[in-house]
Amino acid sequence: MIRCRITVLKKGYNEEFVDQYVCSIRKPLGPCPVFEVGQVFETEPICEGMPKGFCAWAWDDIYKSLIGLASGGNWGMWYEKPELIIA
Repeated sequence: MIRCRITVLKKGYNEEFVDQYVCSIRKPLGPCPVFEVGQVFETEPICEGMPKGFCAWAWDDIYKSLIGLASGGNWGMWYEKPELIIA
């Protein structure tokens, strides 16, 4: 079984983009409230779905990369450790 550890490294919020593209009712929302920097999630195996308490939008964003790693792929040309991705 492929085990995966997901660590929240940073929370981003681009105020310039929000001001330019987001509708006014959404502008006060700010950065995602679901995660905190340093928070760790583990899932085993990946195919059983996202970890408890994980954001469904974020899971959708990283799932393809996780499946790629679980299938033997690697991003060695981008990362020092081929078993690591930052998404």
